[in-house]
Amino acid sequence: MVQGPLLIVILLAAIAFIVLMTAKVRMHAFLVLLLAAFGVGILSGMNPLDVIKTVTGGFGGILSYIGIVIIAGTIIGTLLEKSRGTLTMANTVLDFIGEAKSALAMSITGAIVSIPVFCDSGFVILSSLNKSLAKKSKTSMATMAVALSSGLYATHTLIPPTPGPIAAAGTLGADLGMVIILGLVVSIPTIGAGYLWATKFAGNYYIESDIEIEVEEENVELPSRFDAFAPIVIPIILITLKSIVDFPAHILGTGNLKLFFDFFGDPTVALLIGVFLGFRLMPELNGEYFNGWVGEGIKNAASIIMITGAGGAFGAVLKATPIGSYLGTTLAHYNLGIFLPFVIAAALKTAQGSSTVALVTTASLLSPLLPELGLDAGMAQSLVVMAIGAGAMTISHANDSYFWVVSQFSNMDTSTAYKTHSMGTLIQGITAIITVYILSLIFI
Repeated sequence: MVQGPLLIVILLAAIAFIVLMTAKVRMHAFLVLLLAAFGVGILSGMNPLDVIKTVTGGFGGILSYIGIVIIAGTIIGTLLEKSRGTLTMANTVLDFIGEAKSALAMSITGAIVSIPVFCDSGFVILSSLNKSLAKKSKTSMATMAVALSSGLYATHTLIPPTPGPIAAAGTLGADLGMVIILGLVVSIPTIGAGYLWATKFAGNYYIESDIEIEVEEENVELPSRFDAFAPIVIPIILITLKSIVDFPAHILGTGNLKLFFDFFGDPTVALLIGVFLGFRLMPELNGEYFNGWVGEGIKNAASIIMITGAGGAFGAVLKATPIGSYLGTTLAHYNLGIFLPFVIAAALKTAQGSSTVALVTTASLLSPLLPELGLDAGMAQSLVVMAIGAGAMTISHANDSYFWVVSQFSNMDTSTAYKTHSMGTLIQGITAIITVYILSLIFI
């Protein structure tokens, strides 16, 4: 088995390979992570047969915990998208905040919608409403676009059941309920920073809304508020309650009530409940919608599951080699602490574009290092997920599909998109990691 500084060379080569193949060659991250796992194992001196066992074991191990959760969360997102339940959410926020603060309304709406729906899809879904509000309030589309995109982006990288944070939490063994609680806490100043950037800076670039038909004039019956919010809110409440009853203080005792919340608050059960609540969004309960909408949700989940599994395989190989202990000992001298996950995730995100790939890959890299870094306790693991999420939003630029969705659906040229959207994601990422650092001073 290889020892010493050569282990760092192997790891850096693996990271460079991941960035090159995903960013330049555009090979699917599933294949890239698997190839990296095999490469690290063999170059580190592992028995080739042991490499195979480690890769397959790591792949299956992570999916046994998180696979169903990812599928269920993606199905919920698809049901909300297809039924236009996301517009119900938007209208609810507008009714509460008012059109006079339309940018704030869209920022909050985006934050809610992106918990189950990918931010790319969420922006497209809400684009017409965003343009309509911009025209009514005579607000620049640059302001409205960045307000919406920043709200979507914050929860996309911080709060489960979005697949990226779920996968990172599963890889690191963090408590999902605690990740949700911390995600909500960290996302508030992060969303606020994006909103302030949108209103104070992006508004300097005036872009006219090009919409002609108002969303409110479309003769479409939208789902009720309960039907739209229940598939998201109820699972989150159940998962959070499970984390609360599992606190060492045992505030609800250790009897049947705790057992009730431990069962129904398990992420797998809670998200499945969310799926069945989401069935109320279907126009009819028949094969057309079950096979169509639910089937599409399962297909949408496939890519994320494969990337997550490959990330688990990569992480398992790293754990099986001395890389983790050597790197952890080396990095401990620099006292980067909670900033290390942020730096790694930000470097991967900026280099290859995908927040989800940055989340999964960084979690896989860090999993074997946590004990050496002193970040393997319960709360510390959850804060590491937050730090990775902060890095995974830093920054969105031309190699990120979301960059082009935001710019093209908002009539922004590339230069303006860099100055408004890209800089906004940088400010959000910095705000998020500062918040995480403050929380780490309190809880670690």
